[in-house]
Amino acid sequence: MKYYIIAGEPSGDLHGANLIEGLKKSDSEAAFRFWGGEKMAAAGGGENMVKDYRQTSFFGIVNVVKNLRTIIRQERECKRDILNYAPDVVVLVDYPGFNMRIAKFAHRHGLRVFYYIAPKVWAWREYRVRALRRYVDRLFVIFPFETEYFRNKGIETLFCGNPLVDTIARRSEQLPAPENFRREYGLDERPIVALLAGSRTGEIRDNLPDMVALSRRFPERQFVIAGVSWLDRQLYDKITAGSDVRFVCDRTYELLHAAEAAVVTSGTATLETAMMNIPEMVVYHIPRLYVKLRPLLLKIPFVSLVNINLGRETVREFVSERLDVDAAERELRSIIAGGDKREQMLEDFALLRSMMGQTGVADRVARSMVGEVKKRVR
Repeated sequence: MKYYIIAGEPSGDLHGANLIEGLKKSDSEAAFRFWGGEKMAAAGGGENMVKDYRQTSFFGIVNVVKNLRTIIRQERECKRDILNYAPDVVVLVDYPGFNMRIAKFAHRHGLRVFYYIAPKVWAWREYRVRALRRYVDRLFVIFPFETEYFRNKGIETLFCGNPLVDTIARRSEQLPAPENFRREYGLDERPIVALLAGSRTGEIRDNLPDMVALSRRFPERQFVIAGVSWLDRQLYDKITAGSDVRFVCDRTYELLHAAEAAVVTSGTATLETAMMNIPEMVVYHIPRLYVKLRPLLLKIPFVSLVNINLGRETVREFVSERLDVDAAERELRSIIAGGDKREQMLEDFALLRSMMGQTGVADRVARSMVGEVKKRVR
């Protein structure tokens, strides 16, 4: 069968690649065409990739407006290519801004549409629920609470586990011993606090200064940034100048494996950190206007995926225009070794990991997709 898969971010590229591998196991005649990245190209064949996500990803209102013509052109190209390829199913991986429009187009042209990693409509933009119900044939979700949420909205939903389970399991087998990691990057023997300040320029500019300010309260520990290679190193260096904060690039899992605790922005990183069993706190800067509008824009009380899934504040969230460094210091001291909140947090993380399911997630999703498509073919 023929699968047209669209992913538009690094995480989507990873999950799309794992899904392709799973589809090949469940469908010996699987053929692919996709928008993704190097991981999907390795799994599904570089000759089958239409566009690299680095050419298609535009984040933030200003960036989107500046590149609007390019976005419109790429969307038209995608639609034409889908019709020319005539797939048995269009599989959309996260990336809702683009993929929701493709879902509508594919559905109206009589194509079967699967959505893997649902838009977070339970947090914001709930109006998308109507489009999901109308244009998506099967929704594959990655958080257990989403099953009941979407079914209550009249959307058929399947939870096969969270793909991070597989990612972390594979990476954990390859992680170096903490002492080897320290030696490779010239880190000393002080306990490590990992700083996960985000993967976009705006996130680094907004969140890292607060993290650096917090680091100055802990001279007995070394704070280390988990940097990313697609951002200019000078962006980090300007913010950390004059501090003792260290930097490693594209080694987030290795850093977390060696860390005692972490300070993390909102997003998938909060869940990754918890699933690696590293106590954490969330620091997320938002403008003053957003502070006032938050009750109107955000439909849930938390921003951390840890707290959202557990339904309570296990991880302390500092979401504000200006970080209360005194309060943040007290919180971090409570979760490092000997802190009064550390053991309870680790127990909560064990519960969270059990909720995310067992390994083999992509394979289970793929088997379900293949089964659904074959039902229609018959």
